[in-house]
Amino acid sequence: MFERRKIVNPWEGRIEPFKIIGNVYFIGTFQSSSHLIDTGDGLILIDTGYSNVMYLLINSIYALGFNPKDIKYIINTHWHRDHTEGTASIAELSGAKTLIGKGDFEKVKQYFVADIIIKDGDTLSLGNTTIRFAETPGHTEGTISLFFDTEEDGKVYRVGTFGGAGANTLASQWFDYDNCRVDYVKSLNKLRKEKVAVFLGNHVWNNDTLNKANILRNTGENKFIDDKIWCDFLDFCEKRFNEVIESEK
Repeated sequence: MFERRKIVNPWEGRIEPFKIIGNVYFIGTFQSSSHLIDTGDGLILIDTGYSNVMYLLINSIYALGFNPKDIKYIINTHWHRDHTEGTASIAELSGAKTLIGKGDFEKVKQYFVADIIIKDGDTLSLGNTTIRFAETPGHTEGTISLFFDTEEDGKVYRVGTFGGAGANTLASQWFDYDNCRVDYVKSLNKLRKEKVAVFLGNHVWNNDTLNKANILRNTGENKFIDDKIWCDFLDFCEKRFNEVIESEK
């Protein structure tokens, strides 16, 4: 997985936006990943990041040829500020409806009040895209993961993201809620049943975003298409979880 680095100033996290595959785009940043889906009938934004990098996201959207005012929905994978702090501002700019998992509805109110509460098995359809949601608590109580199809060169690929993979909140001093450890293991087992050909990282180090972007830019080879990395990442999450448990014994 990609190595993390310390970010001092928000602009240090700027990453050149690019098309990952089909109608799916990466728009930044190093601090936390945000993705854009062009449905043909409007845009869907997945996570907004910190408020101090909102201008980077807006610039990236324009750089790709889109208009932020065409964002119809903002999906927030979990309530933590590095994924949600910019949501209220972008929602005001675009008029987009905001979504959050039901378990995070109250905690995210410090950043925005969600228009739509997501429950397990819910779907969201816009234009050429239908997203299916799965409740995957652990990192937070309301963490949601999402899955949808995209098409490129006549082939259909299943896209997926684990909405909250971090083990930091599984350490006893940082519990987001009671029973988080049990839920996290259940979520990993649940996600292993999903078939994913294109894994979108919640952070760039989850799926080696920057290295794969460079390969795609320089050679045209799309390393984001990989039906093994999904389960490999879930195994990595389980290993990291076990390390947290062992460190506290």
